[in-house]
Amino acid sequence: MPDPGTTAVVIVLPDAAPLLDAAWRVDPTLVRPGMPAHVSLLYPFVPRSALTGQDEQRVRSLAADFPATDLLLTEVVTAPGFIAVAVAELQPIVDAFRTRWPGSRPYGGRFGARPAAHVTVAMGADDPATAAHVRTAIGGLLPLRTRAAAIQLVELTEEGWQSRFTAPLGVPDGP
Repeated sequence: MPDPGTTAVVIVLPDAAPLLDAAWRVDPTLVRPGMPAHVSLLYPFVPRSALTGQDEQRVRSLAADFPATDLLLTEVVTAPGFIAVAVAELQPIVDAFRTRWPGSRPYGGRFGARPAAHVTVAMGADDPATAAHVRTAIGGLLPLRTRAAAIQLVELTEEGWQSRFTAPLGVPDGP
């Protein structure tokens, strides 16, 4: 678990919640508590202690540059201990955030320089039988339609992940 004050920029996908629910029913320890189904655009982002109004404005500005998008989730992706659903349609916005903040290494560099856009469904699924059960459970829910409508800047507090603000996609900020 990251430290309080860690921030992230995400697109929450409420319609994808059944994917996490399915993994939770297999093993509740595989699903991160307090974080809804989402695609991380940049995690970790700028630490709360270094976050500026200019950073927040840049997040809002980038959100305005991309339209809200209907998505069809169809592909389960796996790596050792990790199960996700690919969201290739959001890769351009993920790439734009990584380009804007080149000093922020996605996931601390654990998954390479350009990890693919995805919804993490389960982490720590090291037992092959459990992982197979999760893949089967979420695969039965696909294809799944959802909509990417807004970006959230979230911060980890002592109480868990909290939204600092939401910026709608494709809507200019201000007059």
